[in-house]
Amino acid sequence: MYTTLQFLHSYWAYVVLLTVSLATFNALVGYFAKKEYNPKDFRISLFALIVSHLQLLLGLVLYFVSPLGMKSISNNGMATVMKDSMLRLNAVEHPTVMILMVVFITIGYSKHKKKLVSTPKFKILASFYTIALILMLSRIPWNQWF
Repeated sequence: MYTTLQFLHSYWAYVVLLTVSLATFNALVGYFAKKEYNPKDFRISLFALIVSHLQLLLGLVLYFVSPLGMKSISNNGMATVMKDSMLRLNAVEHPTVMILMVVFITIGYSKHKKKLVSTPKFKILASFYTIALILMLSRIPWNQWF
């Protein structure tokens, strides 16, 4: 079960990175080009929301079954985990920052739906999705990806 979850979480991350990048780029272009918000823009931001939430669910399950997640804290103690940069990344930083990333995407998506005009919609999406993308890029375990 662990290896299957790890495989799904690792490869679904590429989909998340691609769709959140696309949604962020789309929102930034829409805002700066003063484009009209249309159903395509809605679907792109919705798809980024959906794939990030699926990744969060996979990650949370993986966190509790992985030897690098909660078991690492239980086995080594929090002091040891916090002193080791690799253990800290896997057990603390990556999960916390990725949860924050999903929170920013969710807030941005929810807030943009309440706006009636295109420019504020794109501004909110661009702001929240850009923060989410920066957070995601900051805590991807790049050495495990390549």
